[in-house]
Amino acid sequence: MKVNNAVSCLNDQPMNPKLLFWIPALLRVFFILLGSAVVGWLFGPVYGLGVALLAVLSLLIVQLDYLHKLGSWLDDPQSTRLPDGWGSWTNIFSRLYRLRRDDERNQSELTEWLARFRQAMHLLPDGVAIMDDVLFLEWCNPAAERHLGLTLEKDKGMRVTNLIRHPDFIDYIILGRYEQPLTLSLRDRKLICQIIPFENRRQILVTHDATETQRIEEMRRDFIANASHELRTPLTVIVGFLEIASSEPDLDAGTRASHLKLMTEQGRRMQVLIEDMLTLSRLESVDYPLRPERVDIKTMVEDIAQEARALSNGQHLVTTTVEGPDVTGSAEELRSAFGNLASNAVRYTPSGGTIHLIWQNTPEGPQFVASDTGIGIDQIHIARLTERFYRVDKSRSRETQGTGLGLAIVKHVLLRHGGNLCIKSEAGKGSNFIVTLPPALIAA
Repeated sequence: MKVNNAVSCLNDQPMNPKLLFWIPALLRVFFILLGSAVVGWLFGPVYGLGVALLAVLSLLIVQLDYLHKLGSWLDDPQSTRLPDGWGSWTNIFSRLYRLRRDDERNQSELTEWLARFRQAMHLLPDGVAIMDDVLFLEWCNPAAERHLGLTLEKDKGMRVTNLIRHPDFIDYIILGRYEQPLTLSLRDRKLICQIIPFENRRQILVTHDATETQRIEEMRRDFIANASHELRTPLTVIVGFLEIASSEPDLDAGTRASHLKLMTEQGRRMQVLIEDMLTLSRLESVDYPLRPERVDIKTMVEDIAQEARALSNGQHLVTTTVEGPDVTGSAEELRSAFGNLASNAVRYTPSGGTIHLIWQNTPEGPQFVASDTGIGIDQIHIARLTERFYRVDKSRSRETQGTGLGLAIVKHVLLRHGGNLCIKSEAGKGSNFIVTLPPALIAA
């Protein structure tokens, strides 16, 4: 058993490459000498030397032929088939074949990884541009083209400072303080740019579009400021009247009743504002899933119309038209959205005007329309109406006791139901607020 194992181990060991070359060569020399000796013994030494010379010349021609084939293959490995070897050439060609096969596999893997890299760079939301050490553009992804206004096919090989001529960017390049990013306002975008040196002669320019982040941050600051202002006003009134009541205990009954009435109104205003803020927060929360149910639209629209008439106190004509199907969704949320649109129509329509509430089915899906003959809205304000606390006329908003959150609530309710809001209005000519829900919400 031990002997067999030893033999097996010896067989598994690779043979020395020098032995693979010299053993066949020595065998060929031995056979040539043996053959020429036999011929010389039979026919004389001249014939023996002649045979030896012919054999050596034949071997030389064969070796030269293999060298020629090898040279042709090395000149163009792709178009010429690797020749079959003989003798020592068998080992040489087999090793070359393995090297070529490994190289093709490595090339295939490299091509695949390069394709993946390019695909990843194309899908990356941040811009990436590769430059050489003197800032000539070598490559960039589509995001960098959008951010910086570049075109790879046209701008490749051009100096980046000639393509991006913003003074702040030029100063950033000149100073070379790349450890800190640069905030750049370019092409109506707010970009965060940073240059990252890599290798010895390459640099990467990375750009991040912070426009949406800045807009959200501004909305957050505006929301906090507006909410603080809206709460401070009624609190100031309430605290002021309480101070008067505590400092002047002998107030007459009429004055005291007037103060209590105003404090009650301001307290209710704060209550409505806080309820709207909580509603908006709940609609934005991922922990508050939509609970769909069948919604009786006819009953809902009639109830909203009754509430609008109560808010109007007989000063407006409120009519309804219900011709569309029931839908599946959150009845509470849809009622809140439609009710906000109806109450806004009443608040911003002068006395004697008309409010028409419509529910209809269209090819785009079921629609709720709140149409009024009110004061209308200038076109420059329409795009921002659904922002929190945004008001066209702040003084009129205080008169109408609005919180400034109604249309923001409408927007988020529609987002949760897959619907959209379209506002058609002209100053002095009334408004149409059109809610369109997807056809998939139509109840069976």
